[in-house]
Amino acid sequence: MTESPTLTHIDPHGGVHMVDISDKVDSVRTAVASGRVVVGEEAYALIRDRAVSKGDVLLTAQIAGILGAKQTSRLIPLCHEVSLRGVDVELTLADGDPAIDIRAFAKSVGPTGVEMEALTAVSVAALTIYDMCKSVSKSMRIDDIHLVAKTGGRSGDYRKGDQ
Repeated sequence: MTESPTLTHIDPHGGVHMVDISDKVDSVRTAVASGRVVVGEEAYALIRDRAVSKGDVLLTAQIAGILGAKQTSRLIPLCHEVSLRGVDVELTLADGDPAIDIRAFAKSVGPTGVEMEALTAVSVAALTIYDMCKSVSKSMRIDDIHLVAKTGGRSGDYRKGDQ
């Protein structure tokens, strides 16, 4: 009978760990992420007309996205805390679809990137839209959250589609 693997067998260093970034050079880091919330016709009209009972959905989701980016290291267990220099979250009513498009930009100067902060901003903004509109529609769908671009760091720049 064989023993089942333990964390010691899988990772002799004790399981998961936060990556040591102490030898990395500070540089300007940026990241852009995007996503979409398909809200349905009724919720879309209420959001557009600023008539959702909880208040202005787009403004609230924008603020929530910014706050989410600032809390990333507290939400993602192995994510480093970064000193954000800027965060922008844009929400747009989609043309032709009952959806809200979300785009987040994060910037820092430091030894590690801000991809997770941009992705968290989009995710929290999307969840805020869902929360504010769930009384209208339970069938909303959060879609296609992804990294669009990043700059800086040892791995260099990335732009979706450049691979």
